[in-house]
Amino acid sequence: MTERSPPDAAAAAIARDFATALAADWRSQLGANLLNVSLIGSLAHGGFSRRYSDIDVAVVTDAGLDAATLDQLRATAVAISEELARKLSIFWTDRAFTVGRFPPLDRVDVLDHGVTLFGRERLMPERPPLDEIRRYLCGKPYETWAQSADRFAAIEALEPQSHKSYLRAHLYPARFVFSFMTGRMGSNDDAVEWLKGHIIPGLDVALIAAALDCRRAAADPDALFAARTALPRQVAACTALIRDSEAERP
Repeated sequence: MTERSPPDAAAAAIARDFATALAADWRSQLGANLLNVSLIGSLAHGGFSRRYSDIDVAVVTDAGLDAATLDQLRATAVAISEELARKLSIFWTDRAFTVGRFPPLDRVDVLDHGVTLFGRERLMPERPPLDEIRRYLCGKPYETWAQSADRFAAIEALEPQSHKSYLRAHLYPARFVFSFMTGRMGSNDDAVEWLKGHIIPGLDVALIAAALDCRRAAADPDALFAARTALPRQVAACTALIRDSEAERP
């Protein structure tokens, strides 16, 4: 795991304290229905950025959560810290991991990296096989990234409110290829380091590494704006990887 800068380490500590307070309050709200609360994402597997990271929290309850209860959990987060609540992303499911919002890669993340904040029962999902992970990655996540890449490639100016999504568009191929090939969930640092040791035809790894440097510095991505026209080529390289992998299947 790459050592984080002191500002990122301090921000990660604050975010963990926020999540710990959330788990305690949610325990009071949900009572016996709450089975487990864990950190996943960059607070768990590394690479937390004070500017660009979300605070990912996995919630397992006996029977799942309805929309009203989810709203209550989010309201609790706002009451603790309105600023940090804007970064909060809740992944949730029932004890059988059959409902809610808990995609395959996040199930892998909780298995390999999850940090328990509260545990009434130790419940873990079955590990998704590589085929399931690939089907998931090639669905909505891939479609969303490809559309984002095309959109950014065509813009004439980068607005401040798009800095985070623009940087993610440059970093996503590393995360995609890493998970597509290994079935694992890792940080941006892990994914870029893996890419440096593997040749993916057509993929500009140097550009991805430059985006990672920008993320580590918590900098504006304006220096990468000229590279926006390379994004469709990154998509094409990943599309070719998908096609070639399908052709190799028996």
